[in-house]
Amino acid sequence: MFSKSFGYAIRSILYLALMEEEKDKIQLDEISEELNVPRYFLAKVMNKLVKEGILDSVKGHNGGFSINEKTLSVKLISIMSLTGESSQFSKCVLQLGKCNASYPCPIHDRVELLRREWQALFKSLTIGDLLKKNENNFMKSLIAI
Repeated sequence: MFSKSFGYAIRSILYLALMEEEKDKIQLDEISEELNVPRYFLAKVMNKLVKEGILDSVKGHNGGFSINEKTLSVKLISIMSLTGESSQFSKCVLQLGKCNASYPCPIHDRVELLRREWQALFKSLTIGDLLKKNENNFMKSLIAI
């Protein structure tokens, strides 16, 4: 439903947050390998997150990525916007060229209700909210894709 960029961003942030107690900084190669994500693609996503202040990074042999004081309070809608997902809330789910309130597709009205609920959910949830659920298999769900 959402792009790989969005998934990689969320998964990498959550991985860093979960590993924070074990390691101060985590290098891109480790994140890429642990999450089974292409390194080059992940690097682009991570650099966007750093540029927006969502993550911190330090270059060099002992460097890597880490969360900061802002990370856990970031709303999921911000990550969506950063990775180009905002258009998901305006595109026709049937991918018809001109679908809107004036020219609705056959399921436009039903989808609009769901779309508003999704948008409200992503506007209210933070990265920290995703981490509050203490499930034993949470780390496995990040990796097993």
